[in-house]
Amino acid sequence: MTVIGYAPGAYDLFHVGHLNVLRHAAAHCDRLVAGVVSDEVVLLTKGRLPVIPLAERMEIVRSLRFVDDVHAETVPDKLDTWREVGFDVIFKGDDWRGTPKGERLERDFAGVGVEVRYFPYTVHTSSTVLRRALQAIEAGEPAARGIRSLTS
Repeated sequence: MTVIGYAPGAYDLFHVGHLNVLRHAAAHCDRLVAGVVSDEVVLLTKGRLPVIPLAERMEIVRSLRFVDDVHAETVPDKLDTWREVGFDVIFKGDDWRGTPKGERLERDFAGVGVEVRYFPYTVHTSSTVLRRALQAIEAGEPAARGIRSLTS
């Protein structure tokens, strides 16, 4: 039986944390589908639009050799996405483990036989940190000189 894995994410300002999750996910399934969350769903769930538009984020993720397919995730409910894609395991960063949203994900997917598997979250980098660094650089803040090395 082929195990289909699904790794959803905004994948905005693509960085090593994204790469790590996708690489780990590919090693734990036969076929990996990366779900790239639409601009509208990012706005709905995170309260801000991504920096990079959906089509470009999808192209970046699609170019990775260990990603077999890319799905534009246009609905906030992961069960609706499961009905569209048909995966056996969903991969998330372990920053979701033990949180209300992670527990809801586990509960929802237990009902349809989908495994939720967590991978280590890359703490030292995130799109949020990169976004703040870019904003500081654009604002010409003196502290941005120290941050600049994070984005170079």
